[in-house]
Amino acid sequence: MIISGFKPDDQIFSDLTSFKAFLPVGHLSFDNYTAVFDRVPFSTFIMNSVIISVCTVVLGVIVNSMAAFALARLRFRGKTIILSVIIATLIVPFETLALPLLWWVNKLPWLDAGGFSFGWLDTYRVQILPFVANAFSIYLFYQFFDSIPKELDEAATVDGAGWFHIYRKIVMPLSGPAIATVSILTFLPAWNSYLWPLMVVQSEGLRPAMVGIDYFKQLNVSWGQLMAYASMITVPVLALFVAFQRAFINSIASSGVKG
Repeated sequence: MIISGFKPDDQIFSDLTSFKAFLPVGHLSFDNYTAVFDRVPFSTFIMNSVIISVCTVVLGVIVNSMAAFALARLRFRGKTIILSVIIATLIVPFETLALPLLWWVNKLPWLDAGGFSFGWLDTYRVQILPFVANAFSIYLFYQFFDSIPKELDEAATVDGAGWFHIYRKIVMPLSGPAIATVSILTFLPAWNSYLWPLMVVQSEGLRPAMVGIDYFKQLNVSWGQLMAYASMITVPVLALFVAFQRAFINSIASSGVKG
C-alpha cells in the first residue's frame, strides 16, 4: 500500500500480477502524496484524529486506572458485583448503543463561555468523552493492580499516605506495561473510529482522518492517491505499536491472560 502510493495508476495495475507490486520499482514519485494535500484539508483531518485519539487515551488511562484501583485495592461491599457488571458490558456491541447514545449526547447540557448550552453534536467532546470509560481497560488495570503486593499499601498507610497518594506515587509508577497496553488498545479504536464521527460530525473542520477518506473517495481520485491517503493514516498506528511493542507484550504476559 505504501509503495503503491508512489506509483501511477497504470503501473499499479500492471504490477498486480507480479512481485513488482511489493517492490519500489518503475516510475516513482511523491505526486500522489502531494495530491492528497491539494485535494482535501488532510492536515486538518489528521490533526483532528490526533487530538481525539490523544485526549481519549489520556483521559482513558486516568479514569479507567482510578476505577480499577478502587476495585483492586479498596475494601467495600459489592465490588465483586460491580466488577462483574463492568465485565458483562464487554459483550454489548457498540452498534446496539449507537442510536440511544446519539439521542443522549444531543440532549446533554454543556457549560461553555456563554453559559449552559444543550447538545454535543458537531464538537470534539462528542467524539472523545463517550469513549473514555472502557470495560476492558478497567479489567486490564484491575488484573495488573491486583498483582502488586498489598504490603506496599500497608507500609504507605503506616507512613500516613492516603489512597490517592498510594495510587499516584506507588501503584501507577509500577504500572508502565499496563498503561502502555491500555494506551495502545484505546488509541487504535479512537484513531480508526468511523461510524460514530460519521453520525455526530458535520463540519469539515472537525472530521477525523477516517471520515475524511470517505470524503476523499467522493472526489473521484486515482488509486495511487487513495493508497497514499491510506498509507499516511496507517503509519502513525504502526509507529505507535512499534514504540510500545515490548511493554504491550510484557503486560499481556504478566496480567492479561489471568482468569
